[in-house]
Amino acid sequence: MKVINDLLNYNNMKIVQDENFFSFSLDSVLLPNFINIKTNVKKILDLGTGNAPIPMILSTMEETKNAEIYGIELQKEIYDMAVESLKLNNLEEKIHLINDNMKNLDRYFEINSFDIILSNPPYFKLNEQSNINETVQKTIARHEKEITLEEIVAIAKKFLNNNGTLAMVHRTDRLIEVIEEFRKNNIEPKRIQLVYPKVGTESNMFLIEGRKNGRPGLKVLEPLIAHNNDGEYTDKVKSFFQERGKQ
Repeated sequence: MKVINDLLNYNNMKIVQDENFFSFSLDSVLLPNFINIKTNVKKILDLGTGNAPIPMILSTMEETKNAEIYGIELQKEIYDMAVESLKLNNLEEKIHLINDNMKNLDRYFEINSFDIILSNPPYFKLNEQSNINETVQKTIARHEKEITLEEIVAIAKKFLNNNGTLAMVHRTDRLIEVIEEFRKNNIEPKRIQLVYPKVGTESNMFLIEGRKNGRPGLKVLEPLIAHNNDGEYTDKVKSFFQERGKQ
């Protein structure tokens, strides 16, 4: 069932979702708030944009006021919801969406086209042991059925400018694999932040930012705690639920 929800407190934005598909969650809020964006950024791309929460959040930021924001989404039903969201929020001229497999990006862009590429990719490898008991749409969103981590990072390398930035959110149990893929593609990890569900728990998610052809030098940021013991979001996380600079 399709519904229209608030996109948190971002300028009273609305986002179209469907409970039968994969709705955006906290990771899609953390990623655009994690990345360092310079004010001279011109082109940004979100790989596997879903119903476009990441481009919509990015569009509210002062740093992106002169930037073109693009998103590519494979699944037509989800792409259509993203298009509807852009129309609801008058963002058609700011955010440009493509309905295609990201493997076909060279149909739309030249190599070395983007200053920033982001991805909230499928988290789970697809194998005989995979517990797939869901819709095809959710399987594609959660599992590496149509695209793998290796392919996503290679695509980012191809389309990033020299010294361009790749930012990703992923599961902590794949941290080493992600770092290896970054470095294999000459994307040097520069910043990492581990995310914890609550104090006293193990990290279940991390944010990483790398620079194409960057020099070695990694910063590990302070841990990000998602929830208080009562289940409420922490003040830090709540600060991401609104436009930058607003309290």
